Amino acid sequence: MSISARTEAGIPMIRNVSFDDARITVEFQDGRAVALPLAWYPRLLDATPAQRDAWEFIGDGEGLHWEEIDEDLSAEGLLRGAPAPNWKAA
Repeated sequence: MSISARTEAGIPMIRNVSFDDARITVEFQDGRAVALPLAWYPRLLDATPAQRDAWEFIGDGEGLHWEEIDEDLSAEGLLRGAPAPNWKAA
């Protein structure tokens, strides 16, 4: 793997993001992918499909940003399976 595919902390960079009705799936440049419940990310859960699809990379893939819904997710947090700080189990 080239060094450009990893952050300085050794976390792989994000390559792509997709959604279904219940999950966010994040693909990383090293070939890994994680699928996490949208319920863990209330802003994404409440967003329209168009708002979800309006993501952009933070840096070279160290994270994801959604301007309209004011959401940011880090590659590291996604790999750890960390829910949003404001998430509360039902």
